[in-house]
Amino acid sequence: MIEVENLTLRFGGLVAVNDLSLVVRPRTIHALIGPNGAGKSTTFNCISRLYRPTSGRIRVLGRDVSGLRPQDLAPLGVARTFQNLELFGGLSVLENVLIGAHVHCGGGLRERLAARPPAVIGHVEHLLERVGLAEFRHAQASALDFGRQKMLELARALAIRPRILLLDEPAAGLRNREIGALDRLLNELVERDGLTVLLVEHVMQLVMAISHRVTVMNFGARIAEGTPAEVRRDPLVVEAYLGQEAAHA
Repeated sequence: MIEVENLTLRFGGLVAVNDLSLVVRPRTIHALIGPNGAGKSTTFNCISRLYRPTSGRIRVLGRDVSGLRPQDLAPLGVARTFQNLELFGGLSVLENVLIGAHVHCGGGLRERLAARPPAVIGHVEHLLERVGLAEFRHAQASALDFGRQKMLELARALAIRPRILLLDEPAAGLRNREIGALDRLLNELVERDGLTVLLVEHVMQLVMAISHRVTVMNFGARIAEGTPAEVRRDPLVVEAYLGQEAAHA
């Protein structure tokens, strides 16, 4: 679903991503982990075309995306969330998700909000049910607590009916109960709906529970890859990121 080959990105003299290669298989949850500044979100931004790599190749669904703009990925079936929330705080919960369904509505922002085909509204309502926000459909997005705002951003990403979901720290700031709900939803999206998920995450409780494969980065480079059990035992990963306590948890 995603192939990253010898990806390098330099900002002046800083090498943010250094000769990175990884493959994300269909219908799997693939986690990208590592210390702060390891290059994880930068890699995400290259895949989603916010950054233009210095060198290397990225294929999404078998297509070289080097010539595409960020907005070109949604029609291909690629959706993402961001490390920092990117919601329309003054709009309702339903309207935020409706904007995510723009691929099916067309037009600009005003047209998307005005055009509400029954099939699209039904899809949006279904997503709000799945993420636990149905009762808040008419509330302003800014009035939600942080955990619900996170789920709203996920619902908006799902509104395009993606085949690939890029999640940048979806569990950051969530409570244990909310992490458990996210765990169940992501597994359902992969196993029942057939999505492929690539996520950047620091919450190891979630990573180790749901990931089929884990790639570990440090200083812009891949230092390990394997199943959660394999990377947890890897000495380089323990030294660079997990620490002895987490490795034996």
